[in-house]
Parts: sequence; C-alpha cells; structure tokens
Amino acid sequence: MAEPLKAMYNEPFLRAFNDIVRKAYPAFDGEAFVRLALAEGWDELELKGRMRRITASLGAALPAEYEAALDVLEAIAEECRGFPYLFFPDFVEVYGLAHWERSVAALELFTRMSSSEFAVRPYLKHDQPRMMAQMELWSRHPNEHVRRLASEGCRPRLPWADALPALKRDPSPIWPILERLKADPSEYVRRSVANNLNDISKDHPDKVLAIAKSWIGAREETDWIVRHGCRGLLRSADPAAMALFGIVPVPEAQVTEWTVTPSALEIGGSVEFRYGLQVPADEPVKLRLELAVSFPRTTGKVYRKLFKLSEKTASGGSLLQGGRSFSFADLSTRRHYPGIHQLALVVNGQEAATAEVNLLQPAARGDNA
Repeated sequence: MAEPLKAMYNEPFLRAFNDIVRKAYPAFDGEAFVRLALAEGWDELELKGRMRRITASLGAALPAEYEAALDVLEAIAEECRGFPYLFFPDFVEVYGLAHWERSVAALELFTRMSSSEFAVRPYLKHDQPRMMAQMELWSRHPNEHVRRLASEGCRPRLPWADALPALKRDPSPIWPILERLKADPSEYVRRSVANNLNDISKDHPDKVLAIAKSWIGAREETDWIVRHGCRGLLRSADPAAMALFGIVPVPEAQVTEWTVTPSALEIGGSVEFRYGLQVPADEPVKLRLELAVSFPRTTGKVYRKLFKLSEKTASGGSLLQGGRSFSFADLSTRRHYPGIHQLALVVNGQEAATAEVNLLQPAARGDNA
C-alpha cells in the first residue's frame, strides 16, 4: 500500500530543509525548528495540518520581522521547488496580509516553484477588487505558472481550499481573466480555465453555457476548455449542455445486453458488467454511455455518481458492446456501506437499464483462516 502523501513531511525532510535555510540565514535555529514541527500531535496531522505546522515553526525560527523572514525564503526559493514547498506561499498567507505589496510579489515568485493558489485566497477575501486587479495583471504574465495562478487562485470552489462566497454569488469579476486565458499556449493554464468554468457551472450553469456557446468553434484548444469546463453539466445531463455537444436523447436505441455479476458481494470486492446497445438503423448518432452507481449512506440518503464509459458517433444500425469491472473498495474520496446499490446504464443522459447489487459487510476473518 502506498504511503500517504503527508509522509513526505518527516524528520529527514525537515533537517534537509534546515541545511538549505542556513545557507541564507546562518543564525537559523534548525534544532528548534525541527523540534517545534515534530512536537506533540505531529503523527496525527494530515497533509495540510503538517504544512501549517511547518509554517508556524518557521515563523518562530526565522527573523521576527516579516519582511526579514521573507528575505530568507526568497533567497532560497530556487532550491525549493515542487509540491512539498507549498509552505512558502502558506507563510505569506499566515503572516503577510498586513504587507500587501511585498506579499503579492512573494506569491508571484513562489507560485513559479510550487503554487500560490491556496495562499492567495485570504487576500481575495480581504480586498477582492484589489486582488482581482492584480490577478488580471498576472493573466498577462510571460510565465505560465503565474498566468495559471490568475485563474486557479480565483476558482470559486477550489478543492482543498476555502470557497470564495462572493465569487460563488457573482462570478463576473472572473470573466476577463478567463477570456484572456481561453487560448493560452500552455495546456497547464487552459486546464485551470476549464476547471474554473466547471466550478462556476455548479452555481451559474446558464452563464457558463453562454460563455461556452460564444467560445466553441474558435479553435481546437478552446474547444477542449469548453468541453472540460462543461463536464459537470454533462454528468448531470443538463439538456442545454448535452445539445451543445450534439448529445440528444435516443429513445429508439435498444439495450440488447445488461448484466452485472455477482449480484451480492462484500465491501472491497468488484462486479463485472456487460452492455450491448443497438443503434437505430438510420442516421449516425452521437452516443455518450455512462455507468451510474447509487451509493446508500448511513443517513438514509443515496449518493449517485456517473462514470463515463464511452463517447462516440455510431453509424446507423450498429451494435455497441462492452464491459468492465467496478470496484467497491474504499477510497480516500469514497467510503462504501452495506446495502442495495443500483447500477444503471445511462445513454445520452437517460437511464436505459438497471440492476441491483447487494453490498455486504466483510465477514470477520479468524486468526487461523
């Protein structure tokens, strides 16, 4: 089993970082820094908790004046690249709000080495017009990491981050940034634009569809943004989104096969499913096939999630067949509970066939089993 991501923050990492800091700041008390970071509760902390503990330990071991402490971090930034060093922008998030201009410049620098997408959000909440004006400037920056920050940092629903309620209510300040970046030469940046659109679509589907209609067809890269940005709307079978991409109901299509085996299994096991779909014998039709799984919860509610199987244009009269396995093993993002789970074949947003699977609590295993 792979180690959890938080394990990258450990004593060897902290001591190696101490060696880097001391090059720029010989007075750095590395022993105190390591001791503070690994203090009581460290083992129980998850990834972001460990990151914040490192930030706080740096705050205690670096110079007391924020700008002097920032001098040290900026001096070693080139040696500290990648995901583990997200505590550089986190330091700016925690200690720098009262030093706006210096902090914003530091976020611009640090995002090139890791990412300032989380750290910029308190600045947006504190003074959104000022920060959005800065992010519009970043959208013109020659460095792709800085341009990406312009979009990623203002995503209303950025995962692992606090939501931005004001931008959830009114995303209009985001549009100029996305317009500028919609044909960015960097795929890294374009993916962020698409993810931002997808965030906005959860609160303002009509606005995202209007943008999608105005962008689609201009160039291949932007078409990819539109498609990926509307993925949430497609998963929810929004009629306007489906129609935009030529996916319309096909009531004449006939399910020739739909089997799910076994019909009962323990949590952690897998089922195999097979499907067959007969396409009407006239014009070619665009088909989006998905597996919908309804997961019961302990609250009595049911959580339904769709998994894409295929999307293609099928010729008239053709027979589409396929299948695969589906695992009911627990994930970090999804836990399974005993009960009846419904699996459905979804064709262009419409359930075409269903089957039930009884998921059971694993039987107790004896020591001598």
